[in-house]
Amino acid sequence: MPTSTPAPAAAAHPTEVLLVLLMAGVSFALSQTLVIPALPEIGEDLHASATATSWLLTGFLLSASIATPIVGKLGDIYGKGRVLTAVLLVFSAGAIVCALGRSIGVVIAGRVLQGVAGGVFPLAFGIVRDTFPRERVPAGLGMISAIFGIGGGIGLPLSGVIVDNLDTQWLFGINLIALPSALAAYLLIPPLPAGHRPRIDWLGAALLSVALGAILLGVSQADDWGWGSPANVGVIAGGLLFAGLFLRVEARTAEPLIDLAVLRQPAVATTNLTAFMVGLAMFASFLLIPQLAQAPERTGYGFGASVTGAGLLLLPAALAQLATGALAGRLGQRIGFRAVLATGAGLTSASFVVLAAAHSRQIEILVAGALLGAGISFAFAAMANLIVAAVPQSEVGIATGINTVMRTVGGSFGAAIATAILAGSTGVAGLPTEGAYTAAFAFSAVAGLAAVGAALLVPRRPAVRAGASPLTEST
Repeated sequence: MPTSTPAPAAAAHPTEVLLVLLMAGVSFALSQTLVIPALPEIGEDLHASATATSWLLTGFLLSASIATPIVGKLGDIYGKGRVLTAVLLVFSAGAIVCALGRSIGVVIAGRVLQGVAGGVFPLAFGIVRDTFPRERVPAGLGMISAIFGIGGGIGLPLSGVIVDNLDTQWLFGINLIALPSALAAYLLIPPLPAGHRPRIDWLGAALLSVALGAILLGVSQADDWGWGSPANVGVIAGGLLFAGLFLRVEARTAEPLIDLAVLRQPAVATTNLTAFMVGLAMFASFLLIPQLAQAPERTGYGFGASVTGAGLLLLPAALAQLATGALAGRLGQRIGFRAVLATGAGLTSASFVVLAAAHSRQIEILVAGALLGAGISFAFAAMANLIVAAVPQSEVGIATGINTVMRTVGGSFGAAIATAILAGSTGVAGLPTEGAYTAAFAFSAVAGLAAVGAALLVPRRPAVRAGASPLTEST
């Protein structure tokens, strides 16, 4: 069994610490979506092909997915506040590289550096768990969870504003808001006291990195390579092989990257399954809604919206998350986070039911977006609280990191499937037909229903392991 680390001190100013964590989360969340609408403009500025430019997203996704659990583990061992400071500095360095880079290769390298900040969220969850008064933990986790979607929702319309009025370099320069967060994290978040530090299992970290990288690369490139192509099958199969090797090595390691008994707990396993299904449903929305809105009116369904206008259609989703983030934590304390998770998954499914049935007017998109935002907020907050309550303090960073990666993997599959559905039925000028959008929305609705089913598998009263915090007695 892994040796536990010293217990951190309580934060002297938890409200200020929460603000720092929220700013750090916004920095990373914005960086995910700011570049999406602007890819054509970035490619034009850098004289790069569409394939090369797409690696601004692919490289970032791979880096974030690999770094998230490893950074979470480093925080468990060396202190989450100090590791958060280091991660934000690396993220800021990546932003500078991207802003100053004048070739696509340099900018992709900067995006890979920025992806390391995927570990911000497991670190933030752990800091709240470790240093906040117990009664403030659920609401704090809920607000940080909501920031993941709020930043993403704001990034899409903000990207249009920046591209329309400024240079594309500002898409990366704005990420430097992470610098004051790095300094504040160093000053405000208590460090771990002196004591024994377990060693990090670098072999396990390498195997996990290769497994995640290969699987996500295969999924993200499936539409270009072909789902059944030798390259796609080989990469995904190789990733699964390395995942099996990772599990085998971890089972035999004295101080593993993560105690496999933690992952096998029903509360953790079912919450991770729900995370995958929620990701499968929700991430398609960032692709489908803007693309539908920007389709020309001659298609019979598009609004002919600008990049900014299309992004604004997702603003209600961000506002709904802002309104319900803290509410989700308080509600979980009253009715249990299992119920909150199922409710969030249900609202997510309902939003896509609305979109599948009615998407001819902008008000319908806005209503669906508000439902989606509330659903994401409830689901993310519940997952964070369920994981934090079920695992020992020494495993919070790595466990919440893996839960975050499960959402990302699900989202990658969801985006790839939605893209394949749209590409399978084209009409005017080679654009997807309205029926293709309806089918893609229906797919996401079904995935949301599957997430409800997975949420109901979470134990009502999950067993609390030694060192964990029983935050969810009513679950």
